[in-house]
Amino acid sequence: MSLFTFSASLLTLAALFSYLNARFMRRPAGIMFLLLGVAVALGVLAWGHIVPSFTVAVRGALLRFDFTEFLMGSVLSFLLFAGSLHVRVNALKAVWRSIAAYSTLGVLLATGLVGLGTYALLNLAGVELPLLPCLLFGALIAPTDPIAVLGILKTTDLDKNIETNLAGESLFNDGFGVVVFVTLLELATPGDTPSAGSAALLLLREAGGGLLAGGVLAYVGYRLIKTVDHFQTEVMLTLALVMGGYALCHALGVSGPLAMVVAGLAIGNVSRSGAVSDTTRDYLEKFWEALDEVLNAVLFVLMGLELVVIGVSPFYLGLGVAAAVLALLVRYVVLTLTTGLLGLSRQLPPRTLAILSWGGLRGGISLALALGLPTGMHPEVFVPMTFAVVLFSAVVQGLTLKRLLGWLTSRPA
Repeated sequence: MSLFTFSASLLTLAALFSYLNARFMRRPAGIMFLLLGVAVALGVLAWGHIVPSFTVAVRGALLRFDFTEFLMGSVLSFLLFAGSLHVRVNALKAVWRSIAAYSTLGVLLATGLVGLGTYALLNLAGVELPLLPCLLFGALIAPTDPIAVLGILKTTDLDKNIETNLAGESLFNDGFGVVVFVTLLELATPGDTPSAGSAALLLLREAGGGLLAGGVLAYVGYRLIKTVDHFQTEVMLTLALVMGGYALCHALGVSGPLAMVVAGLAIGNVSRSGAVSDTTRDYLEKFWEALDEVLNAVLFVLMGLELVVIGVSPFYLGLGVAAAVLALLVRYVVLTLTTGLLGLSRQLPPRTLAILSWGGLRGGISLALALGLPTGMHPEVFVPMTFAVVLFSAVVQGLTLKRLLGWLTSRPA
């Protein structure tokens, strides 16, 4: 199967699923795309018992496509920029302390607690692994996924304060979580083991460099966009900013995801301040909204289809469900600890922590990081576990978030 044929099949499936969801199901799009992708994957695996060559061909095409490179190497830059483009800086200013705390200290605490809990869980199940791979697993599922979170927020009617916390935290903790994962992976790589100081410097370079790069990219893009009144050119400039900027961050060794979040926030808010014409702003927002929808559809379908590569392993998928429950409990504990330690409770509406905990979904970034684990980090264990965490997050948390909100808001504070 050629790359074009595979890409065409993937986009066709995404378009068909989008139609079925819009016409009949009317559920959160990303979750339904994931579930329909899983259904197709199960069909492919079942058909493989009758025509083994068909399943082998599909698995080979998925392996050649390389999900990790597809998401982390390119698509993530577009999705993060598009997601942050619509977030208001004024709203972020009101809750910046909680967002900063949850997306940094919260991620570090969650990584450690989930890693230790996973280490204990695996040992109880008779799977004896070193602690470091378990910490890597903690790093890849500790942060919430902005792609999944922003998708579900479109279907809910949350308090604006809570919505901004959830959206802002997911945008920033995703980038910081990737930095933590890369730092731990560096520690796990054979050779000269970095000291704690060098690991901290690596973390600072990745995160701080990404934030700085995002600011510089946004400033350059803003200066160029401001001097021309031609919406086609201005849309093209934002595309160049995302693609060229992400490639530049990769070459410099700084966090591309954090850079894209900062650039998207800056460009989105500047465009609403009169720096561009109303026509340009309208086209710019509609272009990135449409691109976001298409890439999200393809991504979630592809995530479901990855089950063909991962395979159905009841033992590790069951461990993954247990890890998903562990991650959910850890998230609530970490949010509570961070809120109490830093005195953030006054700026949060009642029951915010329960909503932030349940609404903190995991998605494609966790799966992409797991699929990119080197052989020595036991991907045969952590890939199916991560897939189960993502599926649990989508089905159990994503599909019940509206009901939880209704139940919480109906109770007295």
